[in-house]
Amino acid sequence: MVSKEQKAEIVSKFGGNTANTGDSAVQVALLTARINDLQNHFKANPKDHAGKRGLLKLVGQRRRLLKYIKNRNINEYRDLIAKLGLRK
Repeated sequence: MVSKEQKAEIVSKFGGNTANTGDSAVQVALLTARINDLQNHFKANPKDHAGKRGLLKLVGQRRRLLKYIKNRNINEYRDLIAKLGLRK
């Protein structure tokens, strides 16, 4: 689980300040942190199928947000995926 301190750090890094939590880039970064955290959970619990469904929902939500960012501003999209280490 992503701690409060980690969330605040991500929000300030991608949103500019700690109050800018609704920005698309911030949402993608937070989803990426949750997805990376859940990957460790599934290594320890491979039979957690309900959790895998939730993971797939998070991945789909992140994909939709990235598509929105890409359609709005391609340079911001490229910078974001480079910072997060996502392949696209």
